Order: sequence, then structure tokens, then C-alpha cells
Amino acid sequence: MHLPNHKIGRNDPCWCGSGRKYKACHMAFDEKIKSFARQGIEVPDHKLLKSAKDIEGIKESAKINMACLDNVAAAIHAGMSTEEIDKIVYDTTIRMGGTPACLNYEGFPKSVCTSVNDEVCHGIPSDKAILKDGDIINVDCSTILDGYFSDSSRMFLIGDVSPEKKKLVEVTRECVEIGIKNVIPWTPMGNMGAAVHQHALENGYTIVREIGGHGCGIEFHEDPFVSYVSKPGEGMLMVPGMCFTIEPMVNMGGDDIYEDSGNGWTIYTEDGSPSAQWEVQVVVTEDGCEILAH
Repeated sequence: MHLPNHKIGRNDPCWCGSGRKYKACHMAFDEKIKSFARQGIEVPDHKLLKSAKDIEGIKESAKINMACLDNVAAAIHAGMSTEEIDKIVYDTTIRMGGTPACLNYEGFPKSVCTSVNDEVCHGIPSDKAILKDGDIINVDCSTILDGYFSDSSRMFLIGDVSPEKKKLVEVTRECVEIGIKNVIPWTPMGNMGAAVHQHALENGYTIVREIGGHGCGIEFHEDPFVSYVSKPGEGMLMVPGMCFTIEPMVNMGGDDIYEDSGNGWTIYTEDGSPSAQWEVQVVVTEDGCEILAH
């Protein structure tokens, strides 16, 4: 944990920017974090904790983020190209004053990720990728507004989807709900990840190991890395003000994956089995968490 370079006096303004005296604001909070650090538990830096102003900014960004997914939900159908989904997201974001966070991010060429069937994540929209009856698709939308980032994704069932795929999608959603319930302040993040993993395993599925959730809000991708194959008692301490995504990638088959060598982005299941993902963005509160984007 990185504290300010100079010691804050009890009557000095708090480091969080609230304008209140340190002793009445975050002094007891910092002492509590230090007590966990002395036990060898990984704790967050101040820079990972969002202020009330930050959270309001993220919520405003999330309004655009969720509007994009709402508009996709209203229009998505068999015969639609994933390029058309990209246009909906781009047009909605720009119209509402935001910027698509994905667009040109480290060279990503589109405004949203569209991952179909055995595509785990980072699918690139294309006018050649046409949705077919029976497909499942994850639409992953990320938004910037006034410097604040929001990030969420939803699964969509196209036409007559098999019972097996429907179950995968539903169990994946349940995994996210279990993750939300297990965001408990002052406990290790590994507890939450382990609970998510257990539910997937109980239903005969696996969870991708190499890719997980992430801190988000001031930057697109912040610490910590959020694993869903973690062990209880491991990982960073979850404390009020931390903001991150819950987004397990659940595979019907094995958990091995590979990257498309042609585009350098799209991730597939090694065995060709379907994969599903739901994503929400949360902030840890004093008694659990608040969902900011879904």
C-alpha cells in the first residue's frame, strides 16, 4: 500500500479530496487497511479507491454503456451482421456524448466486442459475420465519458437455441450473481472468485484461467486482476471504494483457449465448445457492493 509521501496530520484535509479533516474521514480506514497489510494480506493503494465524485462520474458513463446494450437488445436478430451491432454501439455512444473505449484501444479496430459461440472474448465485428438461428453471442461494451470508464457485457440468444447452450448462458449469469453476493468488504477477493468457480464446476463447466475481470473507472484496465479460479483467502483485500468488473468466461468444455493468429485479438475455446460471459461493473461499499454497469 502506498500512502502519501508526507504524513497526514489528524486535522489536515483527507487524502480522498472530501475536504474533511483526516481524523473524521479516512484515518480509521487507513489504520484498518494497515492492520491487514501487517498480516501479509495484499491491500489496495489509495489510487485504486474511487471518491464519491469518481463514482458519480462512472455512473454517468454507465448510463451510456447500458443504453448501448439496451439498443442492441432491441435490434439483435438472426441475419444481422456483427458490424451492424458495432454501428448501434458507436452511434448510441456518440449521440449521448461519450466515446467507445474499445475503438483503437491498443489497435482494436471496432467500438465493441462481439463474441459468437466458441469465441470466448474480443471478437471483432464484421459485415461477414452473420448471426444464425441457434447462435449465442456476447456483446461487450466499454464507454468513456468525461474521463470516466464503464464496462459491461450481456449474452444474447439468437432464435431457437439448444437447451445445452441456454443452460450455459443461464449458469454463467448465475455465476455473476454469486460473484456479486460474495463481494464482501474486508475479505479477500479470492473468496469471491472461488465461489464463482465452484458454481461453474458444479454444473459441469470450466472457467477461463488466463483472462478475468479488472479494476476499472479512472482507466480502462486497472489493478487488480480479478480471477474466477482463485482460492479462498487469496487475492487483494476488497475495501469500500474499489471498483472492478465481475466477468467470468465459462466454457461448456475444457478451459484451454487460443488467440486468433490472424487478427491478434479474438480468443477461442481450444476444443471448439461454446463459451459464455456476462459482465457487471461494481464498487465495493460498506455492506457489499453497488452495481454501476450491467
